[in-house]
Amino acid sequence: MIPPMSHQEHKRASPTNIRCYVLTVSDTRTEETDTGGRLLRELLTENGHEVIGHAIVPDEAKTLRYAISAQLDTDVVQAVITTGGTGISRRDGTYEVVSDLLDKRLDGFGELFRTLSFEEIGPSAMLSRACAGAARGKVLISMPGSQNAVRLGMTRLVLPELGHLVREVTR
Repeated sequence: MIPPMSHQEHKRASPTNIRCYVLTVSDTRTEETDTGGRLLRELLTENGHEVIGHAIVPDEAKTLRYAISAQLDTDVVQAVITTGGTGISRRDGTYEVVSDLLDKRLDGFGELFRTLSFEEIGPSAMLSRACAGAARGKVLISMPGSQNAVRLGMTRLVLPELGHLVREVTR
C-alpha cells in the first residue's frame, strides 16, 4: 500500500503557474478606480500566475452569473477570483451567485478570511461574506473589494495555496 501524501508533498506536486480570470463586482468602479481588482491582478502576476483576463461587472445576479459561468466553461481558465459585492447591502449579491455556482465549498476560506480580517479591523469583519470552493473543476474565490481586503486574502490565503487548490480540484 502506498502511504498517503502529506500536505507539504501535495504543495510540492502542485502547479506553480495558474491561469486566472479576475472579476470586479461593482456598480461604481471603473478601470481607473478599480484599485482592488488592479491589486489582485498585480499580486497574481508578481507571484508567477497568469491573468488571462479581467472585467468589471455590475452587481446584478444574472450578469454576474453569466460572467463567472463563461470563465468556468473555458478550458484555459483554472481559477476565477472575484472582488467586491460581498457585503450585506441590498445591492451586494456576489455571495449568493458564487455560492450557487459552487459544487464543493471551502468553508475554511471564509472563516479564515474573517478571522484574519478581525485582527485588522475588529468586529466589522463579520460583515464580509468572502467564500471559495470548487466549481466545474475550477477554483472559484470571492473576496471583498477593498485594497486591504484583497491584500489580506491574497497574501495570507490565496497565493500560498492557489496551486494546491488547482491540483486538488483537477484530480
